[in-house]
Amino acid sequence: MPSIARPSVLGEPLDPLPRQFAAFMRPLLPGLLNEIRTEVTRAYPVYGRLLNGPDGHAIRQGVEQALTAFVDRVADPGTSSELRDDLLRRFGRVEAYEGRDLEVLQGAYRLGARIALRRAKTLGRQHSLSPALVLAFADALFAYVEELEAVTREGYTEVRERAASEVSALRRQLLHLLLAASPLPRTTVSELCASAAWELPRTCFLVALRPPVPEHIQAGLDSDLLADFDIPQPHLLVPGEPTPERLRMLGTALSGTRAAVGLTVPVAQAADSVRWARRVLQLVDDGVVPDAPLVRCEDHLTTLWLLSDPALVDHLAARELAPLDGLTAKRRDRLVETLRVHVSTRAPAEQVGEMLGVHAQTVRYRLRTLDAHLGDRLADPDHRFALEVALRSRHLRGRDGARDRADVPRPGQ
Repeated sequence: MPSIARPSVLGEPLDPLPRQFAAFMRPLLPGLLNEIRTEVTRAYPVYGRLLNGPDGHAIRQGVEQALTAFVDRVADPGTSSELRDDLLRRFGRVEAYEGRDLEVLQGAYRLGARIALRRAKTLGRQHSLSPALVLAFADALFAYVEELEAVTREGYTEVRERAASEVSALRRQLLHLLLAASPLPRTTVSELCASAAWELPRTCFLVALRPPVPEHIQAGLDSDLLADFDIPQPHLLVPGEPTPERLRMLGTALSGTRAAVGLTVPVAQAADSVRWARRVLQLVDDGVVPDAPLVRCEDHLTTLWLLSDPALVDHLAARELAPLDGLTAKRRDRLVETLRVHVSTRAPAEQVGEMLGVHAQTVRYRLRTLDAHLGDRLADPDHRFALEVALRSRHLRGRDGARDRADVPRPGQ
């Protein structure tokens, strides 16, 4: 990191912060973000639960945006904070849905500020910064925290005021709690169900939607659904099974909005259903799963499983295909593709050749070459299964052959 200019160059008093200071702060953000997460979850265990729950990604994104927005404002005081404000208001709504006082989140904000100030003091000692500069940073930081608290309070107040008179707010709170990482006592759930005028079902399935969700959708949904569309990853809970009537209702109400239907599960496993549904939506975006008005996880279980841990599959493929590493990339690609079709279809050479667009004799030659390199692996049931799983998964992700071999460490490396 280059040394910062002396205060006499930057000028005193340092209010507002010199724009050059942003260049020194930005490289610290990844480490600072990790430290804040660790310290906040240690001091406030409830946020550790939330980070592992269905809204964990959105919460992490909000914390990162709050830090980045501060640095961006130092670099350019006119930078828009619209995205940050939207995420902070949603933080406030989550606190209201969970039934906590806002002081808990405010305490987490202030703890994060103290950690950031600690980092700034270390930076000041390393680069002989003026005490006035560090003081200006502290003033700006805690003023910024007050701003974060004010914006968060807007979302919190919105839910609290509405919840006093609207059953829908109670139902959003119930949905949020049903998806929490730690299951609630049954008596607590029963009491909330009674307050929300909602009968707790034995099973349910979740539907994940792509934001933004049009306002008119709510009117087309059955009255016994739990829904929350005012969050980063909107979703709804449907009691019971995905009957044809339910699916027709969802198809009509969600027309024009991309959605994925999760698997039917016991209510206690509702978070799994929405997690799978969100994963299918991501696979649609990635071009792995075909797009449709209403995509069902039920139709893509094998794909979900094969792509559940891509990094691990890459290591499995690297281990099983290691005997081919000495070949040229072009030759290895052809052999691996032939092997994939062969182990997946168990078809004769003529049919494999048709699939690959090559002569059957070419397929037989490649299979003999594979047998020479892979030896007993093709005859061993465990190795053959591992090969099929790895090759199917990599084919789904478009990572066949040698194109990405350098990305995967070899066994023993």
